Amino acid sequence: MPPILNAQSLRKQFGATPLFDGISFTISEGDKIGVVGPNGSGKSTLLGILAGEIEPDGGEVSRRKLSRVGYIAQTSEFGANDTVRSVIQNAMVRFGIPEAQRDARLAETLGRTGFDDFDVPAATLSGGWRKRLAIAEALVQQPDVMLLDEPTNHLDLAGIEWLERLLASAPFAYVVISHDRYFLENVAQTMVELNRMYADGLLRVQGNYSAFLEKKDEYLEAQTKRQDALANRVRSEIEWLRRGAKARTRKSKARIDNANSMIGELADVKSRTRTATAAIDFSATDRQTKRLIELEGVSCEIGGRLLLDKLDFVLTAGMRLGLVGPNGSGKTTLLRLLRGELEPNAGQIRRAPALRIVYFDQNRPLDKDLTLRRALAPDSDSVVYQDRVQHVASWAERFLFTSEQLNQPVERLSGGERARVLIAKLMLQPADVLLLDEPTNDLDIATLEILEESLLEFRGALVLVTHDRFMLDRVSTLVLGLDGRGGVERFADYSQWNEWKNERSARTEAKLTPRSAAGANVPAAPKKKLSYLENREYATIEEDIAAAEEQLQLRRNALEDPVIATDSARLQAAITAVAEAEATVDTLYLRWTELEAKLK
Repeated sequence: MPPILNAQSLRKQFGATPLFDGISFTISEGDKIGVVGPNGSGKSTLLGILAGEIEPDGGEVSRRKLSRVGYIAQTSEFGANDTVRSVIQNAMVRFGIPEAQRDARLAETLGRTGFDDFDVPAATLSGGWRKRLAIAEALVQQPDVMLLDEPTNHLDLAGIEWLERLLASAPFAYVVISHDRYFLENVAQTMVELNRMYADGLLRVQGNYSAFLEKKDEYLEAQTKRQDALANRVRSEIEWLRRGAKARTRKSKARIDNANSMIGELADVKSRTRTATAAIDFSATDRQTKRLIELEGVSCEIGGRLLLDKLDFVLTAGMRLGLVGPNGSGKTTLLRLLRGELEPNAGQIRRAPALRIVYFDQNRPLDKDLTLRRALAPDSDSVVYQDRVQHVASWAERFLFTSEQLNQPVERLSGGERARVLIAKLMLQPADVLLLDEPTNDLDIATLEILEESLLEFRGALVLVTHDRFMLDRVSTLVLGLDGRGGVERFADYSQWNEWKNERSARTEAKLTPRSAAGANVPAAPKKKLSYLENREYATIEEDIAAAEEQLQLRRNALEDPVIATDSARLQAAITAVAEAEATVDTLYLRWTELEAKLK
């Protein structure tokens, strides 16, 4: 069977430098392809060409007859009067779905993507739910291939897991651009990196993201050996030429031509394999204070919803705190409280004197009319970084911008480039506390790795909101899980929080199953009496719970002791102790519920 999409010798150029030239890309039945590459390598442009949204400057794209292609762009926008229902209805009309099938297909598609209210205005949806709606809009045509450009950018962690399950069971082929390394590991069976350092413009590897990294290392090692061998041969030929070899004979002339050819080949290999990465390094102040921000009994309501209920917490120097929870659970609200932008409804927030807080806003507020020069250096043509003056051109080069870009307006920058501008601005501000709200969106993987290294070396306190599970696991020393109903729990890392969340969901389902499964004709179960041992257990269980809760509070207090904040071994032991105490309390409450049910 022919490929669904077959692109050959594609070329696309914006300005003087081509994005890519002569690349080929095929998509066949069952392909599950992940695409990575540095910012500016042309990933989104390539996907737009494959979708038929962008015309290439050269090459061609052929599509299998009668095949259907779904395309989800990075930004999901809908009309002011659109509802969830009307978006899908309009899509079915556009795709020519027979009218008799539309009601069933609408219900099936929206149910599959998690919607229960079909008449909510699309404009009022959060970024994550707009992304789900865009996916539903493409799914309704039952595509043969789906093209997804950074689909995880606006999804929360639950949304990313939902998308992973959707793609795992997908009957269609798909190509997904993503910088989320765990996501790629879980959904890709073929990896493609778009990068000028490869002779063909890209590297395609069968396997998931881990397999791709191994093959990429092998490729780069082979390129290094080839470059070294070429360099040795070129060095030898240059020495021969310097000895005054005369090009009078055909043999000598051929050797000179061959030397020139090798010199050109070596220069080409060097230019392609030379990689640049952003130089990110946040500056901490010399503050000696350990307790930076203290929350005591903090409660906060937004729009009548209780997001935080009597939260007690101390943010100490050196702490790297990750915030997790579904969209709307209060992660950004907590950042605003820490920053002082929002006041709690109850409780107190105490900040160390003259505390310096640096905040990365997920909405990335940059004046699009500014040039890159003015965005990086608002008042002059230089910046002051770590007490040293640097020219704006050198500062821009540190973040992979060329001098030609300095006079371009910010609106022409890609999402990843805008993120680098904001990081550059933050680095100029020494900080006691870094508050980062979704800093990873649109950043390529190389820049993400540099950002992670900088955060690991930062001496101040860090509070991180991100859907990048790899970064959470690597950077965070403590994770707070918000449930959106006021509850906040402490965990060692994202993985522990995820296991706890899944176990709690399973317990909830187990409790509901007997009631939901009970039919009208099923006889009621006979009432049970407590055994002698159960009676003795029931008589003391309230005291046991009180003692367990007291022990839990003691362990939580120990966890907040600033003395252990910078001792990773003691901190890990304290976190484990809290988790064990919480599990004991949960088990006792569950047992009490079981005994109560028997009595009733």
